[in-house]
Amino acid sequence: MRIARFTTGSDPRFALIEGEPGSEELVVITGDPIYTPVQPTGERVRLDDDAVRLLAPVIPRSKIVGVGRNYADHATEMGNEVPAQPMLFLKPNTAIIGPDDPIVLPDWSDEVSYEAELAIVIGKVTKDVTPDRALDHVFGFTVANDVTARDIQRSDSQWARAKGFDGSCPIGPWIVPGLEVDDLAVRSRVNGETRQDSRTSQMVFDAAFLVSYISEVFTLLPGDVILTGTPAGVGTIVERDVVECEVEEIGTLRNPVLRRH
Repeated sequence: MRIARFTTGSDPRFALIEGEPGSEELVVITGDPIYTPVQPTGERVRLDDDAVRLLAPVIPRSKIVGVGRNYADHATEMGNEVPAQPMLFLKPNTAIIGPDDPIVLPDWSDEVSYEAELAIVIGKVTKDVTPDRALDHVFGFTVANDVTARDIQRSDSQWARAKGFDGSCPIGPWIVPGLEVDDLAVRSRVNGETRQDSRTSQMVFDAAFLVSYISEVFTLLPGDVILTGTPAGVGTIVERDVVECEVEEIGTLRNPVLRRH
């Protein structure tokens, strides 16, 4: 099952995605599926309808929790040690943008990077959950791009500005509940050229452990998003680039890059 959030020009709605690639349909459902049971309305809309625009599949009501250096090869390429415990940071929900929304480069940074990641969407209030029960609290999984102002990350003692600016967290294209995520491909492409190509099995801390660990620090609320880290291959993006982040069995998140003049 794939759950999307979309608009045809009016208020956002949710839908199930059905059909083969190229002929998908949106099966419109009532309410927000994080909070209410999935109930089709009977309306169906073709995904390729010109009026359809996919939105970020969730807007966290509380927070986005990032995990730094969760792939050993990425820690190495950045000249850092692999952390003994998950390295956590926060992004505000104003960082969220959806599929095909532009990543707008901030005028105070000259080195902005892409980071393809598996993202976890929380489905229940979660506090001090054990790893063996952690995934019971997950609504589903999506794709994220942890866009980072790398020069600011190096210059600031905190990562809030480098990773929390508006548009620094594209997510989508939809949420997939009930997915087994221990060994999925994670890739990124810039202008069609592959830049990252790894697997979630290479994460230092797996999804269940991360949910458990983070729930000891923060109470996780329905709709909160956890970014599970990025593999090696990160690099700079510039105006007019197109970034694609892909997680196997979920889909591809595409965003153009702009700079306001």
